[in-house]
Formats: sequence, structure tokens, C-alpha cells
Amino acid sequence: MSKAPRNTAKNRHRLIILYFLGLLLAISNAIPAYTQSNFLGQFIGIKMISVVFIIANIFGVISISLFPRFIEKLGNYFVTKIILVVYVTSLLGLAVSSSSVMALISIILFSISSNLVWINMDVFIESLSNNNLTGKIRTTYFTFMNAGWILSPVFATYLIGKGDYTLSFLVAALLIVPFFLIFLHQGKDLKEKIIYQKESLLLTIHRMWHNKNLRSIFFIALLLQLFYASAIIYIPLYLFQNLGMSWKVLGPIFSIMLIPFLLIEIPAGIVADKYWGEKELLFTGFIILILALFSFYYIKEPIAWLWLIVLFFSRVGAALVESMKETYFFKIIDVENVGDINIFRTTGPLAYVLSSALAIIVLIFLPLNYLFLLLAIIMLSGLGFTLAIKDTK
Repeated sequence: MSKAPRNTAKNRHRLIILYFLGLLLAISNAIPAYTQSNFLGQFIGIKMISVVFIIANIFGVISISLFPRFIEKLGNYFVTKIILVVYVTSLLGLAVSSSSVMALISIILFSISSNLVWINMDVFIESLSNNNLTGKIRTTYFTFMNAGWILSPVFATYLIGKGDYTLSFLVAALLIVPFFLIFLHQGKDLKEKIIYQKESLLLTIHRMWHNKNLRSIFFIALLLQLFYASAIIYIPLYLFQNLGMSWKVLGPIFSIMLIPFLLIEIPAGIVADKYWGEKELLFTGFIILILALFSFYYIKEPIAWLWLIVLFFSRVGAALVESMKETYFFKIIDVENVGDINIFRTTGPLAYVLSSALAIIVLIFLPLNYLFLLLAIIMLSGLGFTLAIKDTK
């Protein structure tokens, strides 16, 4: 379905507001994301941490699958307010957790609500986009989000240094206050009337599976999310627990390594809109990502500058893949296809389930760094999926 031109001054203003909201939400989301695995390590062992993430993200997949019905019936604006309340509740639950049971419940709620609220944001952004500017709009949005992820490790390190993990979860919750106030203030502009395409979950899956482009970009997104899930959960664990690197060292490294997301994504989106299309940049991104994962496996010393280089290199590849899979997907669907958007976003929690399951299998027989070798081999399939899609240029 082609998109009607919406490049008005009013819509550009709405997009700027949404970009800023994405920044706030990303900071709030990333602070607990970077610390949650080590936080859970206070209650349970590393293998059980993987089980917790599997359980939490199975609930996440189920919730995302059912989410279109709520958006269709209640509207995206109203549903977003409900999800934000659940999200803040989960963060407060993590802040006061004193037992593994309460921590598990809070992690499940955090996983569900953090996945769903980004789908809400997707719908808002897509409702203001048109195909000619999809690459620029999506990559600008992701650049704001990634700026939040860059700032978050430094915040997390500072907050943990001031006390325990409690303060980091409380700050993450407090960041939703300005988000919510701005969101309410913009309510009239965000309540856009959209006639959503209504179809069953099974029909959506069947239609997407038999569309080569949608099927391939889904698996490309799943592979990227598999990298992200493994990097967020197991890189901090590996560097902190296995190699003995302190958070004072890791915080700055984790911030610097994300700079490629600020530098690369907007230019890549503009190039995809005007010149090359997406396939060439996707292919390049996967090659870089695969080489970086092999490096994670081979480096077994806590050398800060070396880890900074390979982690930075990995995010160059990830930034190219991320910007292109977002650009491509949202060029071939429209906001009315809310079921497609939800299926596409199941790649996040599905990847957490898969990465945690892979980690459990690896840790039964081998050291944790073998997980990165396995991921590098799995990522090779991304080259095949990239070649399978039909370029938009």
C-alpha cells in the first residue's frame, strides 16, 4: 500500500516531538537493560539468568502477538498510556525487589511493557511517514533513540557507584514523568484516525511467510536482535564476571561503542532513499558484524582498548543492518498493517529467548565465549536473506 504525502510543517513538528520522546524512552529503557543481568546475578546463577530471560520473553512474544487487537479496538494513544503505567510499575518493582520471585515478576513486566511501548511509538512514527522519506525519518528516529543508549551506560555506572541497582531503576522510572507529560500535551495531535487492516494472527503470519521480501526482512531483523540480546545480556557478564573488568571501565566503553549509531544511520537512510537501496548496505553490515563476533570469541584478555575497538567495530555493522532493515520494512508496509508491525517486533523477545537458550546449551559444555563463535556462524545466514530480498531501488 502506498503512503499519502504527509510532509507538512505540522507533521514535521509532530515527528520532532516523537524523536525527543524516543530519546527519553531509550534512556529509561537502556539503564535497566544494561544492568538487569548483573542485578539478577545477586539472586541467581548465570544459567538461571538465561532461564529468566527465556520466560520473560516468551510472555513478551505472546503479548506482542495479541497487541494488534487492543490497538484496533482502543486506539494507539489510549493503549500507550496503559503500557506506560505497566512499564513504570515494573521499574518500581525492580527497585524494591528483595527476592528472586519479585525480581522475576518485575523483569517479566519490564520485558513485556518495554517491547509494547516501542510498537506504540512505531505506529505514531509510521502514521506521519511517506515512502520517499522513510529512510530519513526512520534513521533520524533511531539516531535519537541510540543517543539515549549511548548516554545510558555512563548514567548506569554513575548510579550504581552511588549505591546499588535500586537508584538506577528509580531514575529510569522518573524519566517517564516528562515523557508522559509531553505525551499528554501532544494528545490531540497524536489521536490520528487510522482504519487498521483487521486480520487474524495466523492469517498475518501466513501472508508474511509467503511474501519473500517480508519473510526475509523478518529473519534479518531476528538475526540483528539475536546479536543485540546476546550483547546486552552476555557481553557485560563475560567482561565483568569472566574477565574481571570493572564497571568504571565498562561504562565508558559501552557508551563509546555506540557512537556509530549516531554517525552512520542517518547518512545510510538518505543513501537508501536516494541512491542505492538497502541490499548493499545490509550485506556490508552483516560482513562487519560476523567479523566482530569472531573477534569476541578469540579475545580472552581484559584489554580495555582492544575490547573498545572490536565492540565499536561491531556497532558499525549493527548500525548499517539496523538502519536498512527498518527502512526496508517500513517502505513495504504502511501504518494500517499493524499486524505486520507487531509480528516484525516479535523479533526482539524471540531473540532473547533464542540467545538465552543458546547460552544455556553452550554453558553446559563450554565457556561463555563460545556463544560468540556460535553467533558468528548463525549470522552467516543473514547474507543469504539479504540476497533474497528485492531492493526498493
